[in-house]
Amino acid sequence: MLVYGRNVALECLKKPKNIQKVILQTGFDDKRIISLLEKNKISVQIKSKREIDHLADGVHQGILLYVRDYQYYNLSDVLKDNPAFIVMLDHIEDPHNFGAIVRTCEAAGVDAIIIPKDRQVQVNATVMKTSVGTLDQVKIVQVSNLVSTLEFLKKYNFWVVGTALEDSVDYRDIDYTGNIVLVIGNEGSGISKLVRKKCDFIAKIPMYGTTNSLNASVASGIMIYEVVRTRK
Repeated sequence: MLVYGRNVALECLKKPKNIQKVILQTGFDDKRIISLLEKNKISVQIKSKREIDHLADGVHQGILLYVRDYQYYNLSDVLKDNPAFIVMLDHIEDPHNFGAIVRTCEAAGVDAIIIPKDRQVQVNATVMKTSVGTLDQVKIVQVSNLVSTLEFLKKYNFWVVGTALEDSVDYRDIDYTGNIVLVIGNEGSGISKLVRKKCDFIAKIPMYGTTNSLNASVASGIMIYEVVRTRK
């Protein structure tokens, strides 16, 4: 997987074994990164800005890294650690939203993120960059079916909280002290009907202005930190 940017590079260099190749732009002068590359004996290639621009689909800040593809976790392995707070993404399509949610989950200490294998953006360079390299600190589980996964988690005493505006209660009125799966819906259609049927609670974030909904990553941040707040 190709990733780029100085902040992402610094995070990747915490686990240098995952780095397969590094390309620097002519004149690259970030001493921290250069020092880490030398310390870990990582060889680099030097290319012109034009060559790097051709390789990177975004702002690269003069550094490209080819790293191993993200290794998804198995749900059974995650459950061995007795997780108490899991975030499930119901077919998020925008990699920027996914990356921002990953970053929030890492900051809030969420135990794992569950995503579907189909019709959901997977871990890619944009997700890596938006998450600012926090992917290695977050357990992401890929599953074939969200509904059956929720049924399975309920056997482990998880309560499922979905998010929607209709037929819902204020998110601040829900008890989050038990094991919680927080379901974040698709940017356009929200959570699916079948997933909604498996939810124990449907939460809404009140809108006081003319806007009738929030960006998926913003809504996730509000909900995630409400869960964290009420559990302390």
